[in-house]
Amino acid sequence: MSAAGSTVGRSQRGFTLIEIMVVVVIIGLLAAIIAPNVIGNIDKALVTRTQGDIRSIETALNLYRLDNFRYPTTDEGLQVLVAGSGEGKNYLSSVPADPWSNPYLYIYPGQQREFDVFSYGADGQQGGEALNADIGNWNLD
Repeated sequence: MSAAGSTVGRSQRGFTLIEIMVVVVIIGLLAAIIAPNVIGNIDKALVTRTQGDIRSIETALNLYRLDNFRYPTTDEGLQVLVAGSGEGKNYLSSVPADPWSNPYLYIYPGQQREFDVFSYGADGQQGGEALNADIGNWNLD
């Protein structure tokens, strides 16, 4: 038996176009179902991080008040909570930016509470809904 005769009996194996199309459709369906859930969780995580940052800043402001018998003025801002600000105490290692890279805002005396610490949300502008809504120490869950 020659070498050519041994290959004639083998059938060629591979995927048909229909099989490949079925796999592509299944992957597309899975992506369509999973992607919105993942994106929604990312948005929730950003809001949760913002709320946590605001709680940390609020705690630092209360510690500042215990040591100095007053809250920082609006002009002094949150930067006074960082070491080297002249007070000599370190209430925060640094003033964080919100998840959208905007600074947290501080007003004393506050319009909502004794002092207001807040972020304007994803759009960086006052007001808004959903991810663009303002998040402040007055509306933490």
